[in-house]
Amino acid sequence: MMPEITIRLFQHGDANSFRDLNEAWISKFFRLEEQDSLQLAQSENILRAGGQIIMAVAGEDRIGCCALVFIKSGVFEVAKMAVSESYQGRGVGRKLLEYTIAQAKALGADTLELVTNSKLANAIHLYESFGFRHLPPDRVEPSPYARANVFMELHLPPGPITQA
Repeated sequence: MMPEITIRLFQHGDANSFRDLNEAWISKFFRLEEQDSLQLAQSENILRAGGQIIMAVAGEDRIGCCALVFIKSGVFEVAKMAVSESYQGRGVGRKLLEYTIAQAKALGADTLELVTNSKLANAIHLYESFGFRHLPPDRVEPSPYARANVFMELHLPPGPITQA
């Protein structure tokens, strides 16, 4: 029997899991880049700058994560979303993203941005199901990630979160 999965905010002791979960998926599909290393080595900087890290936990195991990186007033980047391979396909990513969006609203966000890669079709589909829209090329800001080739944003209406 599988332990219950809970979604919660980052706690003391989560930093290594945040790093390990992200290094696993990035290394599987791409290569770790300088910006990855900076964010994953100093997760507390995300928190200190006004962002948030969300964790998915099954029993004592940290099985997923997602970060909200503060960009500017009202704007956050959804970043470093990962789910342990053994828990993929069980709705953990959906729960993480729903909680992350709710947390962004609580932090005063009206816009969420993200960058990803076209190889990650399941992730793109998940983002689209929550209303994220692809940005046209003329609205794309340069990314510190060489792998970034999909750029999306979500405008947060007031009220509860709904999926498209």
